[in-house]
Amino acid sequence: MAAGTSNYWEDLRKQARQLENELDLKLVSFSKLCTSYSHSSTRDGRRDRYSSDTTPLLNGSSQDRMFETMAIEIEQLLARLTGVNDKMAEYTNSAGVPSLNAALMHTLQRHRDILQDYTHEFHKTKANFMAIRERENLMGSVRKDIESYKSGSGVNNRRTELFLKEHDHLRNSDRLIEETISIAMATKENMTSQRGLLKSIQSKMNTLANRFPAVNSLIQRINLRKRRDSLILGGVIGVCTILLLLYAFH
Repeated sequence: MAAGTSNYWEDLRKQARQLENELDLKLVSFSKLCTSYSHSSTRDGRRDRYSSDTTPLLNGSSQDRMFETMAIEIEQLLARLTGVNDKMAEYTNSAGVPSLNAALMHTLQRHRDILQDYTHEFHKTKANFMAIRERENLMGSVRKDIESYKSGSGVNNRRTELFLKEHDHLRNSDRLIEETISIAMATKENMTSQRGLLKSIQSKMNTLANRFPAVNSLIQRINLRKRRDSLILGGVIGVCTILLLLYAFH
């Protein structure tokens, strides 16, 4: 019975790790899609002044479909990982493994933290993508209005030229902001990887301490003895100092 429950727990952990690896790869691709959408829309906006609007719209619709597909896949993986975590929680709350309950709870909490981080990163990237798409749609509408005005009037007056220049300045500023966001997202990915490594090291240290409680107890006793010896030595030095002072003044 114990071997069966142990195998069940290990199967759940394998499923959780596999889903976490799949989510990590999907989120990296999802983030790259968001960045490439911004850069491609910026290039299309520049080219659109000298060509028709057909190609940018087709490219945008293709990326929109890819975005929707990847978002659905990530949501499904998050739902599956949530289900696995719930099964792990049910297992830790069941009777039969009281001596291992603390270690199991620590492992479960680590998987929950990873799930929370992935969920937060997914919603943040999705919100950024939606904001970029809404902004590009708005800028495209403004660009079409400008082109319509130019074709209707038949002249390139000074006001229109100034408006177009200001429009280009705004797009250049948006491009710089998007590049800064890309650098920040890459930095965040590196920090997330380092944090995962530190969590793994901490988990191994906790596992080692749980497996060898006698070593931990011996280290504590050594520290207590060192502290006691320091106090005794300090007391002896203090008494000797007082005796020397008394002898010197008498």
